[in-house]
Amino acid sequence: MSTAAETLFPIPPFPGASQPRIVRSAPRHAVAAGAAEALAAAIRRERVGGAYWGTDDPWQSFASGSEQWLRADDPLALLAAIAGCRTICEGSGPFAALSPLEPGSAAQQTALHDLLAEHLLASVTWHDPFTGEATDPLRIIALMGQWRRLIESNRAIGAAFGFAAWKQDTVAALLWAGDTPPVFAPPTKARLDRLPPQAAVALWKARVPADFLDLAEQSGRPILEVEDGFIRSIGLGADCVPPLSIVIDDLGAHYDPSRPCRLERLLLEGEPDAETLARARVLRDGIAASGISKYGVGGVALPRPAGTRRHVLVIGQVEDDRSVMLGGCGLASNHELLRRVRERCPDAFLLYRPHPDVVAGHRKGHVPPAEALKLADSIDPGNAISDLIAMVDEVHVLTSLAGFEALLHGKSVVTHGVPFYAGWGLTTDLGPVPDRRHRQRTLDQLVVAILIEYPRYIDPVTGLPCDVELLIRRMGSGVRRENTALVRLRRGWGQLKLALGVSMGKT
Repeated sequence: MSTAAETLFPIPPFPGASQPRIVRSAPRHAVAAGAAEALAAAIRRERVGGAYWGTDDPWQSFASGSEQWLRADDPLALLAAIAGCRTICEGSGPFAALSPLEPGSAAQQTALHDLLAEHLLASVTWHDPFTGEATDPLRIIALMGQWRRLIESNRAIGAAFGFAAWKQDTVAALLWAGDTPPVFAPPTKARLDRLPPQAAVALWKARVPADFLDLAEQSGRPILEVEDGFIRSIGLGADCVPPLSIVIDDLGAHYDPSRPCRLERLLLEGEPDAETLARARVLRDGIAASGISKYGVGGVALPRPAGTRRHVLVIGQVEDDRSVMLGGCGLASNHELLRRVRERCPDAFLLYRPHPDVVAGHRKGHVPPAEALKLADSIDPGNAISDLIAMVDEVHVLTSLAGFEALLHGKSVVTHGVPFYAGWGLTTDLGPVPDRRHRQRTLDQLVVAILIEYPRYIDPVTGLPCDVELLIRRMGSGVRRENTALVRLRRGWGQLKLALGVSMGKT
């Protein structure tokens, strides 16, 4: 038989996720003073317990503060009392003591805390759903609060368009609104017209036709732009490795400097507290030490090819990528970027890093090695980007995320376009940064917005939404989530295209 704690605190049925038990029966043990009071306050603050994710959310009825008639053996009586409702318990059972008491009275609070100590603390243990290890129940309540906010943020989404089939299973949990799985629909006018007028649409804009995008924008309905997160996976999206993080923006694209976006708003208006800033500091130190980057893990100390000579890393990009087209300020050529960096750094040892999607043969931006080596001293397509960043003195980018990763390593960064991390006082910016970005931000403040608050993360092991720290631990241990056969097929196809393109003189 399930305990009251197990009944009250199941894991939400996120699509594709496992549901490990987070509360387990245990031999009776002592309860620390004040623990029941702290637990009640946390549950009240986060409004979790029961089926809080869907149409049967008990907190909807508790919000009115009305009388709640419940059986005396129904654990929901505990939640009703925590919410401040008058709780009328019918029949006999362990929660009957709540029935005659005035909400908020000393007697009611004492009875409530005694019951919480008995049923939610003294006879159970709480366990981390990701590791199975015993943990503080307040951490679990905080995690459930995060899940609730994630679910509620998805309630307006009527359908998601432009999501490749190989991404859908992984990101479904991050778009789930608490009842049925998210609707991944073909980008057609008929499918758009079937949605209620007020329903929002989640769009992977690079994967929907221009005419459909025009229809969506003309409809007047809310549009949520979805993109890969900044710590994404071990492996490339172009190889059909699904993302383990996404960003969703209701204002604009983070890579489009011509208009505001939610990330920019966080950087302009956010005021992280000391605890969150300390978390960001530990996070960035951990990323730098482990060699985590957007597409994988490094951690190898590379020798400096030119000894004490100044080493400058130039990051190539996909030339028709939307971040280049919108944030590149007219510069969309890797060859031209190399030329400009050499002009700016005539005496430096220039190391050119072509984009992995280009190297894999999937995307535009190939610079023939003979042409690249007229400007660069070396080309390195193979070493982990984090290891290259750690080895050099300075990093030059157009709009690449690698510039932000270089900041995490404490490197000097020069931006030739306008990436989302430019204009906050941490980079040398050669592009026209918008006047909107008028605040100077510290690196830890940048990390809070960019890695903690803005993205959504999925645990590749359980399939549950998680925080960035857990994903980094999973990636550091080599955990992957992918269709191996599909990835191998895609990689082989990319190499064939690249070979054919080179043999025909295409770049």
